[in-house]
Amino acid sequence: MAVLTAPEARVLYTTRFPLMGGEALIRFADDRGPARAERAARAAVAEARRIEAKYSRYRAQSVVSEINREAGRGPVVIDGETEHLIRAALDLGRATGGRFDPTVGVLRRVWDFKRAQVPSPEAVAALLPLVDAREVVLRCGTVALARPGMELDLGGVGKEYAADRVAERLREEGVDSAVLNFLGDVRTLGRRGDGRPWRVAVQDPRDRGRCRLVVRVGAEAGVATSGDYERGFERDGIRYHHLLDATTGWPARGLASVTVVAPTAFDAGRLATAAFLLGPEAGLKLLEGAAGAEGALITEAGDLLATAGLGAISDQAG
Repeated sequence: MAVLTAPEARVLYTTRFPLMGGEALIRFADDRGPARAERAARAAVAEARRIEAKYSRYRAQSVVSEINREAGRGPVVIDGETEHLIRAALDLGRATGGRFDPTVGVLRRVWDFKRAQVPSPEAVAALLPLVDAREVVLRCGTVALARPGMELDLGGVGKEYAADRVAERLREEGVDSAVLNFLGDVRTLGRRGDGRPWRVAVQDPRDRGRCRLVVRVGAEAGVATSGDYERGFERDGIRYHHLLDATTGWPARGLASVTVVAPTAFDAGRLATAAFLLGPEAGLKLLEGAAGAEGALITEAGDLLATAGLGAISDQAG
């Protein structure tokens, strides 16, 4: 844990740790001494890792893996936290007309973005019958996948949920000013100690070394970005990425990235994903109608679209 002097006799603590295949960063100010700060940092990291262990589809002992093993066989008993996340994923599916679907993860059997492999249309079509949120049955504290071979994937909502839960854990530990960056999605806690607004940089989706946007957040909020550049590749001039349209099994088209500011990271993440999958016009309309949220969309052509209320933003394209 790195330690720096901060304004008002506070100390700035920074903790970095691996999470969900990437890096998480927690930075908070505290004036109660290193022992209390160390305890708060340990509690925050433990909460993030708890959520990853519980919901990662890559961990055999996770509840998601158990649900997937029982697909087509019967229901699995779940707790309230798990039901909340599944319902949020199902709601996101309805908001996008099925373009988002928490059962789309089964398509990873044919999509391999690390090896830059484009599957055949026949291979994708063969798996599409297993992508159907209507076959996710929630009943009396249980969940079941109705058909054998189906897979639940909560990756579309889990990372931002983890950021919010860690922020709350820090608050419980007495921290009142913090910023968390979980693989590019940001959650702020309270206000900055120096009174200035939080600043969140958004990279240009076509130039990793360049900042395209700077979002200023005056109070506690979540800032999430969905983009086609984190997991993807180009082949014959076409960009293939992991944000798959569940109605087709192929990457969504029209946008390169969507950044959303909302009261929580959970809200921001779901709206960013939904807007990306809907495309420029429908995505912008969705954000304009979302209470308490603002957003910026960058099209594949590089054009910037933003909601009318997103005044605290600067375009660094020039």
